[in-house]
Amino acid sequence: MSEPNKPETEQQEPVEEVLSPEQESQPEAEPLAEDEVNQRIAEIELQMRDVQIRAQAEVQNIQRRAEREVANAHKYALEKFAGGLLEVVDNLERALQTPISEDEAQKAMHEGVALTYKQLLDTLKRHAIEVVDPLGEPFNADLHQAVSMQPSSVSEPNTVTAVLQKGYTLSGRLLRPAMVVVATAS
Repeated sequence: MSEPNKPETEQQEPVEEVLSPEQESQPEAEPLAEDEVNQRIAEIELQMRDVQIRAQAEVQNIQRRAEREVANAHKYALEKFAGGLLEVVDNLERALQTPISEDEAQKAMHEGVALTYKQLLDTLKRHAIEVVDPLGEPFNADLHQAVSMQPSSVSEPNTVTAVLQKGYTLSGRLLRPAMVVVATAS
């Protein structure tokens, strides 16, 4: 029975903490020594610095890649437009190759076409579009497209003997290959 002067809460016996079987089998964690704590902190700081350096390097790589892509976009933005203009250049060249008579009107028209052609080539050059005219040069598959091969005793084998259509490059990149005839040994 309980004593009348004491409250019920004081009369209860203390409850023991019940541990699960896993908790009973684990030894109590011993506090780490100060040297071990400092060593662990140093390891974590080293890992954090490594992660930070890697993240900074990745950001720099992304920035460089983006800058390079923007530069290439500016550099090669004219590619399709320039490709279309090459047909105009070809037609002006054909017009200049046609024979003209002694008629003053034809001479004036020929002169006007020649000036237009020169002006167009100058404009293309200002925008880094260069002509590839390989007559007499060794055949280069990167810049030339061989249409046919022709035996020649005058030219060295594998040399361009005729240019059917000039090629063009845009900032060093091939825009259109030159269509050529290549010499073979006779």
